[in-house]
Amino acid sequence: MPANDLLSGAMKPVQDKIILASSSPYRKRLLDRLHLDYECRTPDIDESILPGEAATDYVCRLAQAKAQTIALQAPDATVIGSDQCALLDDRILGKPGSHAKALRQLQDAQGKTVVFHTAVCVLNLGRDFRMVEEVLFEVQFRNLNDRQLQHYLRVEQPYDCAGSFKAEGYGACMFSALRGEDPSALIGLPLLKLTPMLESAGIEVI
Repeated sequence: MPANDLLSGAMKPVQDKIILASSSPYRKRLLDRLHLDYECRTPDIDESILPGEAATDYVCRLAQAKAQTIALQAPDATVIGSDQCALLDDRILGKPGSHAKALRQLQDAQGKTVVFHTAVCVLNLGRDFRMVEEVLFEVQFRNLNDRQLQHYLRVEQPYDCAGSFKAEGYGACMFSALRGEDPSALIGLPLLKLTPMLESAGIEVI
């Protein structure tokens, strides 16, 4: 068989356009692991928590809203939307946005377990395809003093991260245990769930 035929046989077939409905560099780095040809678009949605809304309902609603917003712009594309929040003592923690709020989140979490809820939605309006899944991941915090917490925040500045830390970075030194099936969910995009979801949508991942 000619070399060109061998090479063409190893290539993936042409597929639908794939869009990641996110501006998050963390989600982009995770999706890059799947070696897909995709683009990123930022959905303009209100991410406020509704009164009395549970963590599961919140992240699933936002993951779908992000995907839906971008899918309306590109109805023939397969769109990936994801959202995450942290739950501490039945209180939803969002992205702190500032040093002071991040410090308060970390102070409240010392010695406790924080449960991360991460939802992912795969949507293709042209084929009437929609799937939504949620993944839970638990983080057990050590007991650290304010000096240690301040030092961590100055080094890593995780102000755009729910829970005020980066588990894939320096933040790992703050934990005594991690419990969950998919470590990528903790960073923001559950690849173990996403892969079969994309395959169900007709996207060949491997």
